[in-house]
Amino acid sequence: MPAEPHRKRVRHFEGNGHLHELTFSCYRRLPLLTNDVWQRILASSLSSACAEEKFELVAFVFMPEHVHLLVHPSNSAAKISRLLARTKQPMSKAVKQMLLQSQAPLLDRLMVHERPGKTCFRFWQEGAGFDRNLFSPQAIEASIDYIHTNPVKRGLCDRATDWKWSSARYYLEEVVDPELPLLTTPSAQWFDRSGVQTEHS
Repeated sequence: MPAEPHRKRVRHFEGNGHLHELTFSCYRRLPLLTNDVWQRILASSLSSACAEEKFELVAFVFMPEHVHLLVHPSNSAAKISRLLARTKQPMSKAVKQMLLQSQAPLLDRLMVHERPGKTCFRFWQEGAGFDRNLFSPQAIEASIDYIHTNPVKRGLCDRATDWKWSSARYYLEEVVDPELPLLTTPSAQWFDRSGVQTEHS
């Protein structure tokens, strides 16, 4: 099996008040998020992680092979690395157990030989994924729109609200789906130029 490509170290600008757009992928970008059972597990893991690690979830979409999140740390102790770990690890463990119980062939594809004599199960691609801080109202609005229109642009649905596993219906139709993670309505100050933090504030 070829070696994993070198990954750049992602620099996180932690800070109460900054919004973070996060993206992380399934192992080798395989389309693993294609059934409602696994997506429900991910939704539950994400909701618990946000509560435990003091993050507000502003917008999200689960795509077949990756996830986009827009989050807001609610205090200075909140760390993105812990949020991602608490979201991804329970999901990975639950899926591995299901595959073991059903003896699914997919299990073999997700077992990675790290070194002679050691293998591990990998649902998620290694690394922190993509992370950028948003410092302007335009960037926040563009991020929410991008997240919600992602399934439409990929041809997975006709309208953003047709895709169950995103926050589009919450924003566009005011639908609160109990199977989805708890969402936070964006604060008005995030769209007020005088109240939005800059990179140097």
